[in-house]
Amino acid sequence: MKQITDSILMIRPVAFRMNEQTAVNNYYQKVMDGLLPSTVNAKAQQEFDAFVEKLRAVGVNVVVVDDTVDPDTPDSIFPNNWVSFHETGDVVLYPMFAENRRAERREDIFDVLEEKGFDFEEIMDYTSAEEDNIFLEGTGSLVLDRENQKAYCALSPRADEELMIEFCEDFEFSPVIFEAFQTVNGERKHIYHTNVMMCVGTTFAVICADCIDDKKERKAVLASLRQDGKELILLTEAQLNHFAGNMLQVQGKDKSYLVMSQAAKSVLTAEQVKMIEKHVEILSVNLDTIEACGGGSARCMMAEVFLPKKDE
Repeated sequence: MKQITDSILMIRPVAFRMNEQTAVNNYYQKVMDGLLPSTVNAKAQQEFDAFVEKLRAVGVNVVVVDDTVDPDTPDSIFPNNWVSFHETGDVVLYPMFAENRRAERREDIFDVLEEKGFDFEEIMDYTSAEEDNIFLEGTGSLVLDRENQKAYCALSPRADEELMIEFCEDFEFSPVIFEAFQTVNGERKHIYHTNVMMCVGTTFAVICADCIDDKKERKAVLASLRQDGKELILLTEAQLNHFAGNMLQVQGKDKSYLVMSQAAKSVLTAEQVKMIEKHVEILSVNLDTIEACGGGSARCMMAEVFLPKKDE
């Protein structure tokens, strides 16, 4: 199976703001004092449009769908949490922690993808788990190594172990499960999404091993990545606060790119940049408003589309 794709689904925001329902366990969100909601949304739209333009300029096929004003979905800009699209033709729907994020799941988006020539077989729907307060937030909770059929998952209020194992059984992935923490006001708290602290590329992995407090777990995760021939690029926890872990490798016209925010790139050391650039070119974009209010970054905004094309 391919690890990276040249097709990405992105949702353009219409009412983007800080989501009060996700702030309870997303410690990266900040209140933007003194800014009107309309100003925040306008800034987010500017950042979004510039991001799409940059991706398209290097040959990435970006399918943009506009969000709707009703229902109110302030986090719709992060579609990777509610859906994933697989080479098998499967579409997966995931159970979401915040009630107002559940309305982000829109079947009309599948019609748009069909119009663009993508084919799908069936929809795997795990969303009934929400009734039991069980959550697994897509490729936020799951960092997939599709080539090696492994799924990395940092358990948290948004990533349930049993459901994660069920996903792995359904899709024939081997689970690599651990707990990851960040320091919040002097306390160790669970990191809300795995994709904040690690990214798996074709020949490398970027990871903050310091977040995995349990030494055995840390060793197992790093060994699993090394076993698949990934060169490890280690981040510090301080770098995560600037979204340095929230990256995604995508396929452009002639080569692949590691996509991240400018904030993430700005905190990488010269040595880390050199290590990354041995494998892939860096593409960075300014996402300051989206990161501050949304508590998510470049990777969260891109839902990879691995679906087969109808003419293939």
